[in-house]
Amino acid sequence: MSGSIPFYQKHHRHYDRGYRSKGTESKMSQYQSTSRYTGGSSISTTGRSSGLKVSSYSGLEASRLSPVPKRAKPTYLAVDKENQIIGYVVPIFREFATGFSDTEEARVRNTSAHMARRDLFTRGLEMERSEVISRKEAIRESAERISLTKTVSKGVFNRSYRKLESFTITWIINGSGLCLLQDKHFKHMNEDSLMHAPEFVIKPRSHTVWEKQCVRLHCTVSGWPEPRVVWYKNNVSIDPLANPGKYKLESRYGVHSLEINRCDFDDTAQYHVSAMNSKGELSAYASVVVKRFKGEIDESLPAPRCKCKFTTHIVDNFGVSFGREGETMSLGCTVIIYPALHRYQPDVQWYRDDVLLSPSKWHHMHWSGDRATLTLTHLNKEDEGLYTLRVSTKSGYETYSAYVFVRDADAELEGAPGAPLDVRCLDANKDYIIVTWKQPAVDGGSSILGYFVDRCEIGTTHWIQCNDTPVKFARFPVTGLVEGRSYSFRVRAVNKSGMSRPSRVSEPVAAMDPADRARMRGTSAPWTGQIIVTEEEPAEGVVPGRPRELQVTEATKNYVVLSWNPPGEKGLEGVMYYVEKCVSGTDSWQRVNTEIPVRSPRFALFDLAEGKSYSFRVRCCNSAGVGEPSDPTEATTVGDKLDIPSAPGKVIPTRNTDTSVVVSWEASRDARELVGYYIEGSVVGSNVWEPCNNKPVNATRFICHGLMTGEKYVFRVRAVNAAGISQFSQESEAVEVKAAIGKKNEGLILHTPPPSPPLSPPLLGSRHVGKPTWFEFSVISASPSPPYGITVLECVHDSMVLAWKQPNFIGGADITGYFVDYREVIDGVPGKWHEANIKSISERAYRVSDLKENKKYQFQVRAANMAGVGIPSLPSDTFLCEEWTIAVPGPPHDLLLRDVRNDSLVLLWKPPVYQGRDPVSGYYIDIKEADAPEEAWRGVNNKATEKTYFKINNLNEGETYVFRVRAQNKAGVGKTSDITEPVPALTKPGTKEIVVNVDDDGVISLNFECCDLKPDSKFVWSKNYEEITDTSRLSVETKGNKSKAVFNTPAEEDIGIYSCLVTHTDGASSSYNLNEEELKKLLEISHEHKFPIIPLKSELAVEMLEKGKVRFWLQAEKMSANGKIDYVFNDNALSQGEKYKMNFDKNSGVIEMIMDSLTPADEGTFTFQLQDGKATNQSSLVLIGDVFKELQKESEFQRKEWFRKQGPHFIEYLGYEVTPECCVILKCKVGNIKKETTALWSKDGREIKSDQHLGFTEGVLKLEIAQISKKDSGVYEVVLKDDRGKDTSTLNLTDQGNFWRSHTNEVTNSSTPLKITSTDKGIRLYTFVIFRSHLYKTIAFSDRIKSGVVGDQLWLQITEPTEKDMGKYAIEFHDGKGGLRRTVELCGQGETVFSAAIAEKNRARVAGGLPDVVTIQEGKALCLTCNISGDPAPEVTWLKNDREITSDDHCILKFESGKFASFTITAVNTSDTGKYSILVKNKYGTESGDFTVSVFIPEEAGGKKK
Repeated sequence: MSGSIPFYQKHHRHYDRGYRSKGTESKMSQYQSTSRYTGGSSISTTGRSSGLKVSSYSGLEASRLSPVPKRAKPTYLAVDKENQIIGYVVPIFREFATGFSDTEEARVRNTSAHMARRDLFTRGLEMERSEVISRKEAIRESAERISLTKTVSKGVFNRSYRKLESFTITWIINGSGLCLLQDKHFKHMNEDSLMHAPEFVIKPRSHTVWEKQCVRLHCTVSGWPEPRVVWYKNNVSIDPLANPGKYKLESRYGVHSLEINRCDFDDTAQYHVSAMNSKGELSAYASVVVKRFKGEIDESLPAPRCKCKFTTHIVDNFGVSFGREGETMSLGCTVIIYPALHRYQPDVQWYRDDVLLSPSKWHHMHWSGDRATLTLTHLNKEDEGLYTLRVSTKSGYETYSAYVFVRDADAELEGAPGAPLDVRCLDANKDYIIVTWKQPAVDGGSSILGYFVDRCEIGTTHWIQCNDTPVKFARFPVTGLVEGRSYSFRVRAVNKSGMSRPSRVSEPVAAMDPADRARMRGTSAPWTGQIIVTEEEPAEGVVPGRPRELQVTEATKNYVVLSWNPPGEKGLEGVMYYVEKCVSGTDSWQRVNTEIPVRSPRFALFDLAEGKSYSFRVRCCNSAGVGEPSDPTEATTVGDKLDIPSAPGKVIPTRNTDTSVVVSWEASRDARELVGYYIEGSVVGSNVWEPCNNKPVNATRFICHGLMTGEKYVFRVRAVNAAGISQFSQESEAVEVKAAIGKKNEGLILHTPPPSPPLSPPLLGSRHVGKPTWFEFSVISASPSPPYGITVLECVHDSMVLAWKQPNFIGGADITGYFVDYREVIDGVPGKWHEANIKSISERAYRVSDLKENKKYQFQVRAANMAGVGIPSLPSDTFLCEEWTIAVPGPPHDLLLRDVRNDSLVLLWKPPVYQGRDPVSGYYIDIKEADAPEEAWRGVNNKATEKTYFKINNLNEGETYVFRVRAQNKAGVGKTSDITEPVPALTKPGTKEIVVNVDDDGVISLNFECCDLKPDSKFVWSKNYEEITDTSRLSVETKGNKSKAVFNTPAEEDIGIYSCLVTHTDGASSSYNLNEEELKKLLEISHEHKFPIIPLKSELAVEMLEKGKVRFWLQAEKMSANGKIDYVFNDNALSQGEKYKMNFDKNSGVIEMIMDSLTPADEGTFTFQLQDGKATNQSSLVLIGDVFKELQKESEFQRKEWFRKQGPHFIEYLGYEVTPECCVILKCKVGNIKKETTALWSKDGREIKSDQHLGFTEGVLKLEIAQISKKDSGVYEVVLKDDRGKDTSTLNLTDQGNFWRSHTNEVTNSSTPLKITSTDKGIRLYTFVIFRSHLYKTIAFSDRIKSGVVGDQLWLQITEPTEKDMGKYAIEFHDGKGGLRRTVELCGQGETVFSAAIAEKNRARVAGGLPDVVTIQEGKALCLTCNISGDPAPEVTWLKNDREITSDDHCILKFESGKFASFTITAVNTSDTGKYSILVKNKYGTESGDFTVSVFIPEEAGGKKK
C-alpha cells in the first residue's frame, strides 16, 4: 500500500497523526529527540481541594521552552458582554488513538509534560495516559459543580431574570503548588443562556479494515442539556444486547465511541451517530469498509486500540516482471515500519496466486530488516502468476502485488512445442501412480501428437520413459514401480517437428498405499530412496473373502482404472488380487494380471479395444487359495468420457494502459473439469500470434501486458482441460493500445507498468484473482474521470444550485455519487477549497448552501464509484452569489439522448430549478447540425410541450446534430440549456426494438433483447421515461441478454410510453408507445388466448340420409389430434353404441353423429361440446314440436322409400302430356329394372290389350292415346314386377277430358300478350305454343329456332337472330271447338331487341375457377386461375379488402390471351390474409368474383390462424 492518504481521510478536517504532512512529522520528531528540556522544565503539581483532582501547567513557561512560534494562552473563564466573570467554561478534551488534532497539537507543544516524555517512547505513552486521566477527572468535577449551581439557582429564583450564584475557578501557579480560590459573583441573566443545541466538535471518520480486525468510531459532542447519543447502522439503531460481544458503546464526558469487534464482510455499511437534546438534534456520518483477503488471516492481529500502533509502508517495490524459463529472477520491496523498534521483527510472507510460498530450492526468501526479497532460482512456467508481499505487524498488515510472466525457453528443435507444466502425482499406491499435467500454450506451429511420461527413482539420475506411444490425455497411470520406492516424474510433449524440453519435475512420491504410509516405521534411505515397512506376522490357512464396492474410477481410450475395498475376511496373511475382464454380451472371463501380482486395491488396465464395452471383477488370493470373485461392474465403454471443451464465446478487448489491454470473453459452454484458458494476441495485419499467458487462467478476464503503444491488436482464446485444448474462439475486434485514463487518480493508486526487459515477450498478461491490485483498478475497478460542464441553475442570496455532466469514463463500474467543493474568489484570487457535501449525492445537481451574498465563487466536482473518488473537475467559471429576480424560467438541465435511429431520437431533460415569476408551462426544443453556425438553430416544435421528453423525427440519416431546450412561463421563454453532445442519426448495428407479445396464457409482455451486453449491464425499464420502481403494475424478468416486462393487470392506467435502457452499453435502448387503441387490441387478443374458442365453419345441423337415417353434424375450422368432443342430449352424455354412431374427421374438422331412426323419445336438444387444449366451443340444435314431427315423418318416409327402391320402382309416377297433334301420352320413369322386369298397364282394373301402343324403352314407360275423348276417361294403372318385388303407379283421368278442355280454355283466355326478351343465345318469345310467321305459316323448328315450356311459361327461342327473322309472330290455342291467337310484331322492336341480345351475349363474365375459401400455410406459394369471357376483351381489376392491388414481386397478377386471369402470391405470410375480388368490365357489362385467403402458422400452439 502506498503512503498516500485514502480519499475519505485526505479531505477530512479531522484526521490523526498518521496522516500528517512530512513537515509536521519532522517537528514532532524534534520534540522527541531533544534532550536539553528533560528535568525541571515541566512542572506538574497535583493538589486536592474538596476532592478535586487537577492537573496544571504554566502556559508562560511552556512558551519559553517551545521552539515553535508563540501562541495566545487559552482562557477558560466565561464572561458576559460587560466582561464580568460569570463561570468556568469546561474544555472538551479528546483521546486520540493515533495522533492529535491541530488544536491539541498546539496545546501539547506548550506543555511541560510534553517535554518530559521526549526520551523514552513507552514512558511517554504512560505519562500521556496519566495526563489525560487527570484532565478527565478535573472536567468531571467542574462540570458537576456548574450543574449543581444551576440546579440550586432554579430552585431559589422563580422569575424570568434571576440571580445566579456561580463559582469562578481561578488557576494560580506558584512554586509550592496550586490554590483554588472561590469567589461568588451574582449576575442578572436569562435561565437559558447556557443551553444550546448539540454540536459535533469531532466527527467520526471513515475506516477501511481487513476481516477479523476491530474498528472503533468515536466523536466528541457538546451541548446543554447533555445530549442523548444513539448510533445507527444503515439507518437502523444498534442494540449491543441484541448482538452480545459484537458492539461496545461508550460515553464519557462528551466523548462517545462505537467499537465493532472482529469485523466481517457484512459490517461494511454506513454508520451515523445522532445527538439530541431539548434544543435540537444533529447527526454525523462515517463509512466502514471491510476488505476480504483470500489468504490466511493472522488470528493474532490485535485490535486497532493497541496503545503502540505501527504504520507500515511498502516502497521501492517491483512492477510487472518478465522472464524466461531457466533464468533467475529476484523480487524485492523496501518496507518502512514506524515507529522503528530495533528488536521488533515483522512477519514477512510471500504468496503466488493467493497460495503461501515456503522456502525451497525454487524459492529463496530474505529479510534484511528493511527489505524483503524473493528469489526464483530457476524460472519455470509454474512460477507465472500474481505475487503478493504481505508484511504483518501487531497493528495490522500491508500488502503489495504484481504479476510475473514466464516465457518458454527456446526449443531444442525448431518447431517443437513448449514444455508441459504443473506435473502432479495423484492416487499413489503400490502398483501405480497417476500423473497429471497441463498442456503448454505453444504447440510449435503444429498440433501436439501426445505426451511422454518419464520417471526417476529418488537417489538416482536415470530417467526412464513410462509409455511407448504418446498419450493425448493429460493424465496417465504409471505402473511397474517398486513398492516402497520414491519417484519423481516429468512430461515431454511431441509434435511432428520433434520433442519439447521436459517439464519441471514433480514432487517425490512413494509407491505405497496410504494405509501403509500410516503404518510406516522407518524413514527413507537418502542414497536409495528405500522405505522400510514392517507388517504383522501373517497367519496361514484362511482363504480371503470377496472384494467389496468394485467400481471404475476413471476410463479413457488408453486405460481404465479400477478401485475396490479389501474383503472383510482376508485373514492375517498378505493378500493379492487378480483382475478379470469380460467383453459385454459374453460369459468369457479373462484374467488380466496373470504375471504381475496386485497388492493394492487399485489397478490400471491397458490394451483394451477402443469402442468396446467391458465388465470387470476382482478375486482375492493368498497361500490358502483364491477367493470368490466380486460382483462385476456395469458395462464400461473404452473411450474418453471427458470431451475437449468447446471454443470460448465472444472476445471483447478494452483499452487499459499504454502497454496493456483488458481481454474478457464468454466461458466455454458445458465444459467439464476445465483447467483454464490460453489467450493469444496478434498485431493487425501481421498474422503472427503470440501467447499472452503461458499458464492457464481460471477467470474469463485477463490483462495482456507488454503491448506496443499505438498498435492495433486482435485476440483469441482457447479452453483447456485434461482431454485437450479447444478450438480458438472467434477473433475479437481490433483495439488500439492506448491509455484509457489520461490522468492518475489521487484517491486510487494507479501505477504505470515499467518497461519490459529485452527478453520479455511481445505479449504477456495478468489475471483477475485475489486481492484487487493496481493493474486491475486501472480499468476493471478504476475511479471515474472528472465531470465537466458545471453550470448554475438557480441562485439566491446564500446558495446556488449547480448542475454538471456525467464523466465520459465511469471506470467500469456504476457511479455511486458526487462530491462538490467550492472556494471564494476575492479580487480574482481563488481561496481554499471547502467541502460542500460530506455524504455523496446521486443526482447531477446540488444546492450549495451557506454562501455569502454578493461574493464570487468557483466550484469543482468529483465522481465516485466502488473503486473510490475520482480526481476533481476543472474549476468552474466564477459565479456571483446574488438572488435571481428575472421573470422567465431558468435553463432546463441534464439533457439525455435515447433511442437514436436513422431518422429519429428521443430527447429527455429535467425541469429548470428556477421557475421564474410563474410556474413553467411548456418547453421548446431547438436543433441544428453540429458543424452549422449559431444562426442555424431552429425550432423543432411550434407548440410548447408540457412533458420533459420529446421524440424528434425526420432526421437525415448520417447527419450529426446537437440540441437544446428552453422553458417558458407566462412571462416568456427563458434561457436555453446547455447543448447536448453531438450525436449522429444512425441506427447502430444489432439494434433491437421492443416487441409486444401475448402468450398462450394471455399474458401481455414487452420484450427487449440486447446483443452488446456487458457483465455489469442492467436492463432499466421506464414508463414515460421515469424508471419503474413500483412492481404492482409491471413485473420485470431478465435472463441472459433478454428482458421482459410483464403487465400484471393491464388497464387504462398502464397507457404510456415504455422504454428500456441497457446500462454499460453504447446507448442501447428502445421505446414503445402503448396507446388506448393498442391496449384495447392487446386486451382482446389476451382474452382470446385466455379463453380461446374453437372457430366453427358451420353450426350444428341435421340432414336426412338414405334408409331414413338422421345425421347431426358440424364443421370446425381447425382442431388438433388431441381434440375432444362430448355429445349431449337433454343434458345427458351420449356414447358410441347401436343407436348412436359418432365420427370425427381431424383433417376436415367435420364432427357427426348418426341415428338409424327417430322415436318420440328423441325429441329435445342435441349439443356438441368441443375442447382442444384450452380452447372450447359448443353448438346446439333444438328439435321439438312440429319441427321434430316433420323430421320424424320424413325419416319414416325415406326409410320406406329406400326399401321400395330395392326392387323395380317408379322414379317419376304416372303422368301425361299433350302433343302438338293433340295426342295424349301417359308416361312414367322407372328404375332398377332388369330383363325379367315386366310392366302391366290397366284401365279401370282391366288390362290394356297389346294392340294398344305400349312402349318400354330407356326406363320410360309410355302409353299414347290418340284423339282423346270422354271414353278414354278412367283410372289408369301401371305395375312393375319381377322376383325382387313390385311397384304400382295410377293416374285418374275420370272427366279429365272436360278438365283438360276447360283447362285449355282457361290457359288460352288467361294467356298474356306475346313478350320478347333477349338472352345470351338470341331472342326468346314466350307464352305461345303454335307459332306462325307474318304469312301465318307454321314455323319449322331447328337448332336455331326452338320452343319449350318452363312452368306456366311457353317460349320460342331464336338463336343468333338476323333481319330475316323480323316480322309478325303468333301463338294459337285450340281446344277442339275453338281457339285463341296471340301476336307480337318484331319490326318496330328489332333494333332494340337485337342490341340487347348482342349485349347479353358479349358482356364481360367470370366463367369460374375461383374457390370460395383458400386456407394455406405461411411461406407457401398460392396460385389461382379463372376463365374470363366477353367481346371485346374485358378489363381485369383485382381487389383486396375492397381496395385495388397491383402486381409486384410479392403478388403477381396476369391476364393472358384475353381469356385467362391468374393470381399468384410467391411466399404467403400472415399479412396476406383477407377477402379478394376480381372485377371484369367491358362496354356491355361488369361482373365480379370473390374468394377469401386464410394463412396459418403451424409452429404456433394449436396452429392458430393469424
